[in-house]
Amino acid sequence: MNPFKSLFLAALLLIIPLSVFSQAVTLSLNEESGVYKKGEKIVVKASSEGLTDSLKIKVIKNHKEVILEKAFAPNQEDIVFENTCKEPCSVIIEARIGNQRRTLESIGCVVAPEKFRPGFERPKDLDQYWADQKSQLAAVPINPKTKALEVPEADAGYVCFDVELDCLGPKPARGYFAKPAKAAEKSLPIIILVRAAGVSGNWCQCNVNEVVANAKLGNGALSFDLNAHGMLNGQPIEYYRDLERGELKNYSNIGIQNREEFYFRGMYLRLLRTIEYLTQQPEWDGKRILVIGESQGGGQAAAAAGLDPRVSAVVLHVPAMLDWGGALIGRRGGWPQPVENNATATEAIENVLPYFDGALLLKNSKATIFAEIGLIDTTCPSTGVYAAINQSKGKKIINPVTYRQHSWPTGKYRTPWEQTFLKERLAFIDNYLK
Repeated sequence: MNPFKSLFLAALLLIIPLSVFSQAVTLSLNEESGVYKKGEKIVVKASSEGLTDSLKIKVIKNHKEVILEKAFAPNQEDIVFENTCKEPCSVIIEARIGNQRRTLESIGCVVAPEKFRPGFERPKDLDQYWADQKSQLAAVPINPKTKALEVPEADAGYVCFDVELDCLGPKPARGYFAKPAKAAEKSLPIIILVRAAGVSGNWCQCNVNEVVANAKLGNGALSFDLNAHGMLNGQPIEYYRDLERGELKNYSNIGIQNREEFYFRGMYLRLLRTIEYLTQQPEWDGKRILVIGESQGGGQAAAAAGLDPRVSAVVLHVPAMLDWGGALIGRRGGWPQPVENNATATEAIENVLPYFDGALLLKNSKATIFAEIGLIDTTCPSTGVYAAINQSKGKKIINPVTYRQHSWPTGKYRTPWEQTFLKERLAFIDNYLK
């Protein structure tokens, strides 16, 4: 074993009594889906194993308001929370043991999620603002620069390129583009993968294996892996770490006081430029554009659906950048919580943020939406995701997950999540592209 790992585990045992690891709690809802109607009774039960310390329950409404804190004697009761809600809301139930600060188990639910609405009022000139941005973008020649990349030997029937596209704003659009080598004209859908938040993590960087794998989905696709920041692709790790520590440090707050300088403007424009490039490919079938993203990528996918009517479907898993204005009406806003983090910047809140909030952009979308929502996700709260999706006019396939935080489920929940929710998502993508 790594000696540093051994030291860490030893230190952990000093902090957390061994008895905690032998005590287990499982929370369950009387409605397995976690979705309730207004006035419908919510019943939460706790089952325990080896519980010797008291069980402490905290109930949080709309990710902000603590509505119950109560301690239970070991194995005293099965029902730890019972209530009804007369208005749309989210409820998260957390279980702790004894005096431990660590949450041992959480479960979440929502009441009347179809009634959630964005916290921001939609600016009357929002559509005109983006029409002007797209006109300015169209005036910039795409000027594509491509460099052929090697593909794995098993994927010899596919080609892959490192692509750079000139764009309006401070950075070009950059990503990897893969497709079947000998596809017929007008035969392939478009699939765009957009990346989650961060700069130097491997999840932020384009990947040849991933973009080629997506090109093989369905009966083949025009596959693009777009990095969010217009960064160079395939660089040494220090290149990305330098960006993370310097130019792109706290990037989500850059230019927040000015619509023309706000960071997400450039991010959305790079996405629109990528769509424009792909729709010019002779192999595009002229019908299907699927955009897929998790977290920040989900926010980009929602923006793509709202800003380009050619986007026909999006896959949003725990999407960010939705319902920032929820913080103004008693809820928690979506990542990166710009209202909460800039509470005194009223100019930015009123005159900048609404133009980039995916909950307002989605009003123009008719795309099919496949969404996975974590009902205990505090980074991208369920309330904001529902508020955004409710604005769209297209078909909606929504999978709420009662035990999902922002990250992928682990431990006892990993296998059931993979066999249910992940499997369904992958099947939707593959079937849509056939």
